[in-house]
Amino acid sequence: MSVLGNLEPKNVFHYFEEICRIPHGSGNTEQISQYLVDFAKEQGLSYVQDAMGNVTIRKEASPGYEDAPGVIIQGHMDMVCVKIPGSTHDLAKDGLRLEILEDQYLSAKETSLGGDDGIAVAYGLALLAGDYAHPALELLVTVDEEIGLLGAEGLDCSHIQGRQMINIDSEEEGKLLTSCAGGLSAISRIPVHYAEGEGVRCTVRIAGLTGGHSGAEIDKNRGNAIILMGRFLNSLKKKVDFEILSLNGGEKDNAIPRECTVQLLLTPGGEKALAEFGETLEKALQKEYYRTDDGISIDINCEGAAKEEVLIPTDREKVIFYLMHVPNGIQKMSGSIEGLVETSTNLGVCSLTKEEFYASSSVRSSVETARDALADKIAYLTEFLGGDYEANGVYPAWEYKADSPLRDLMARVYEEYYGEKPEMVAIHAGLECGLFYRKMPGLDCISLGPDMRDIHTTEEKLDIASTRRVWEYLLKVLAAMR
Repeated sequence: MSVLGNLEPKNVFHYFEEICRIPHGSGNTEQISQYLVDFAKEQGLSYVQDAMGNVTIRKEASPGYEDAPGVIIQGHMDMVCVKIPGSTHDLAKDGLRLEILEDQYLSAKETSLGGDDGIAVAYGLALLAGDYAHPALELLVTVDEEIGLLGAEGLDCSHIQGRQMINIDSEEEGKLLTSCAGGLSAISRIPVHYAEGEGVRCTVRIAGLTGGHSGAEIDKNRGNAIILMGRFLNSLKKKVDFEILSLNGGEKDNAIPRECTVQLLLTPGGEKALAEFGETLEKALQKEYYRTDDGISIDINCEGAAKEEVLIPTDREKVIFYLMHVPNGIQKMSGSIEGLVETSTNLGVCSLTKEEFYASSSVRSSVETARDALADKIAYLTEFLGGDYEANGVYPAWEYKADSPLRDLMARVYEEYYGEKPEMVAIHAGLECGLFYRKMPGLDCISLGPDMRDIHTTEEKLDIASTRRVWEYLLKVLAAMR
């Protein structure tokens, strides 16, 4: 049964709902890629699907636009998959369960929504299926953007004909994005060893944080649950003796982690000191993050005496040392663009296995040398502790283009439609535009999108009215391209 059937424009929300019925998390895009191919066949449109699953669909210009330069509508088909604790929803197999909140927002029950970037795909399909005025269109939909822009990195662009690109991967109506940061995933693997330990088994969970996108929200003074757990463990050493059984936090390195859990073996009799310290630190953190992330909680549960495999003391200290010293958060603000974060890093994932301590950080900068220098710090820390470092998903910054006919046209149409000028914005988040700008000489690119809140979290919301307005604006932009 359709949840969105009564929403206008029906074609956009129809395709968005179709997409949401198909599991399409990063690394799990085979079905959604085939759906796009099937759509192209049903519409009688030419398409290219490469070995990675990237899909390009072409549509000829409408009458009167045959001589106009072609335009690329671009987005990515994968989403960040997160769910609330305790949910049995299997995002690898199950579609999303959509709901409308407050007659204003579209959301998904218990999970992230994937408006980033499902709405781009829905807009693109609606354009290709509809009868609108436009120049020649190419809908370019990539895989695995959320785990390092992998689809865009691996795409052979030789079949792409257009040199104007409208990227739809922004979350704030009224802002036309003109440049973005480059980045990479900094991955640390530190070998660990275990020995049998004995004591009181306790679980400590830091939770209740807001989280958010590590590019868009890195400047919002939100807590990082993994970093806070490092602080907790380091300070706890002064209160009670303990060993570490397990440690897990975060889900994606480009999402600020909202939770982190550690299992400990305490020296018998240390439960009271642990509880008192947890309560004291919880109050301190709520004060430190007042009004920006003051829902922080530290939950402690002790289960009684146990014999377990625990990290040997030297490896326990390596883990705590890493969490206390790994760079995190804003490292430098831009000196040329007021209010823009130039360089940052986010420790988004950590875990302990029987063989290693694993950590992954999203490193971003609009200056490539600064990005690489920050990654070198993480590499040095990792190797100092006897681990191995690797950089994955390296992508370039998208530099501002002084001469942009597409930007000028979109600004003019925006002012005609909205009655005010758009805001031209450089952002700290990473976009595929940088890779395409490098791969397609002469590319003229702008990014936009409707209002979305709390992307990459279970509170993600897509503004329905904003989605309509951006759709209407997009149609007017295409109509003006002749």
